[in-house]
Amino acid sequence: MRIVIVNGPNLNWLGRRQPEIYGDLGLGAINDRIRDAVSQEGEVDFFQANGEGELIDILQAQADICQGIVLNPGAYGHYSLGLADALSALPVPVIEVHLTNVFAREEYRQRHVTAGACQGYICGLGWQGYILAVQALLDYDEEGD
Repeated sequence: MRIVIVNGPNLNWLGRRQPEIYGDLGLGAINDRIRDAVSQEGEVDFFQANGEGELIDILQAQADICQGIVLNPGAYGHYSLGLADALSALPVPVIEVHLTNVFAREEYRQRHVTAGACQGYICGLGWQGYILAVQALLDYDEEGD
């Protein structure tokens, strides 16, 4: 099974950007941990883009060649109707992940227009949330629902 991890804006700066909020691990280190955790169960590929259109292009291109997607849309999750529309059209399950507990943060971060277009939503568990999302997709594929 092939799972795609897609990260949105500013996540390429993890480890440098507000480490008191997002932690000190860079995106490469997080990707390595995800790969190590699931290497026996499936193939994982990683993408990151800062632009909304780029994210949509990645999602559309990968949806035809993978069995599931884990998406951290970053700030686009709060307001991108274009991204939400793209997610709604994908033929594979998507689980949205956020490193922080967005519901314990600023009010504007508590609204997610993309979440309703996903099969699941995980937040506040740091990089481990990605692993839980991948595991859920692997189980989803096995169960067929």
